[in-house]
Amino acid sequence: MSTVADSLLMKLGGMASDNPDEVIVHSIMLFVALLCVCILIGHLLEENRWVNESVIALIIGFGTGIVLLLITKGVSSRVMEFNGELFFIYLLPPIIFNAGFQVKKKQFFRNFMTIMLFGAVGTMISFCIISFGAKVLFDKMGIGFLELRDYLAIGAIFSATDSVCTLQVLNQDETPLLYSLVFGEGVVNDATSVVLFNAIQKFDVSNINSSIALKFVGNFFSLFITSTLLGVSTGLISAYIIKKLYNRRNSTDREVALMILMAYLSYIMAELFDLSGILTVFFCGIVMSHYTWHNVTPSARVTTKHAFATLSFIAETFIFLYVGMDALDVEKWEYAKNSPGKSVGASAVLLGLVMIGRACFVFPLSFLFNFSKKSEGEKLSIKHQVTIWWAGLMRGAVSMALAYNQFAKFGHTKQPGNAIMITCTITVALFSTVVFGLLTKHLVRFLFSESNPQADDVFSQPSSPNSTTLPLIISKNVSHGSITMFLNAPTNTVHSYWRKFDVAFMRPVFGGRRIVVESVEEEENNHH
Repeated sequence: MSTVADSLLMKLGGMASDNPDEVIVHSIMLFVALLCVCILIGHLLEENRWVNESVIALIIGFGTGIVLLLITKGVSSRVMEFNGELFFIYLLPPIIFNAGFQVKKKQFFRNFMTIMLFGAVGTMISFCIISFGAKVLFDKMGIGFLELRDYLAIGAIFSATDSVCTLQVLNQDETPLLYSLVFGEGVVNDATSVVLFNAIQKFDVSNINSSIALKFVGNFFSLFITSTLLGVSTGLISAYIIKKLYNRRNSTDREVALMILMAYLSYIMAELFDLSGILTVFFCGIVMSHYTWHNVTPSARVTTKHAFATLSFIAETFIFLYVGMDALDVEKWEYAKNSPGKSVGASAVLLGLVMIGRACFVFPLSFLFNFSKKSEGEKLSIKHQVTIWWAGLMRGAVSMALAYNQFAKFGHTKQPGNAIMITCTITVALFSTVVFGLLTKHLVRFLFSESNPQADDVFSQPSSPNSTTLPLIISKNVSHGSITMFLNAPTNTVHSYWRKFDVAFMRPVFGGRRIVVESVEEEENNHH
């Protein structure tokens, strides 16, 4: 029996067969088995206050890597190499789509300007601080040979927060405001970081001038807007097709299949056209939940809701297993082990820059946001600011995928500077996910345990009719069509017109929850 087990473990270590197909089968078998173990342990520890499923998957992946190292006598700890293409094309889309599909739309759009402020402007601030800090400090430390493009790439790599881990450590129902802000900012942040990274690869950064800077900014905004429009358009097309072709038919299988394929098509099209697939599939998910989901049969609604959540859950768990196991790959550490002091020092510097860079935009932008508010109830308290800062410190698979793209395009590099950057990215990702991820839930409980249960949802209970973060209804205290109304309550005004436009024109064409204008007005009256 032990001989069979040893033989199987040797095969999993990649040492028993030169047949690529056989190795792939062994790898898939191992990952499927580990996914089952993660799910079982996660269920058993569901009520544990200290451990979440992302950390469990990381630990199991890390432990499996150690076992493989022992079996192969230090030759290899991996059965699959971390692949940026696998991550971006197959694993990330279901996670981001499900987030858009399940997100509480009112909460998200109520805080949309704040999310954009933190996600886009904040990421640019963090990018500049990390790039500049890395250039100054790494030059003093003598870490290999890195070009200006590499330092700019480092800024983009370490500005990307881990949205996947955020989903694990914050609860949408318990802390709706924090979840909305941190996750919403994380999606925009990841999209901004990827756009920045791609722009750095395309532009000639050796001769930066005002013209190139303006092109850079213009390219960013055009990508952002185009990506969003592509996601919205794909979602509307899916709604129209299902409404016209499958209305009142018992076609659950086709409806579910069409929704899944159209969602994935939006992401692939964005990648094909060099847009931001993250933004595209996120807004596609929002549109599908608003229109398409209401056009399908009741059984299809239940099926799609659980199917998207299940695919997202499996992808999330797989990513953390993948990262944990790949972190011990000896080839990554081979060229950094000769100077462990530099590797540890560089990791500490990058972690410090991540914390400083995030603090430099969360607190100043929160101050500006609060300065524009008249009522205390509309402002972000220091508790909210600290939580937003802390929850966004985690770095994960997005950072690792970008780092591999920049520093190991043609396999494992032998250039010392590149090797150190790969190991530093792994170190920062593991440390931030485990330490910050473990403590985030407890930080939230500590900061808000003695507060009003509704204190977190300050934007859900407006205290002023002038708030731009009021619930998405109109105020009858201000006359329609008035310029003053728009200046005083732009969110209310825009949404009131959008609701009427949606009911009068969009829903008759694209479907959605059945509602009539009278019910909209009645709903608005009930809030007064």
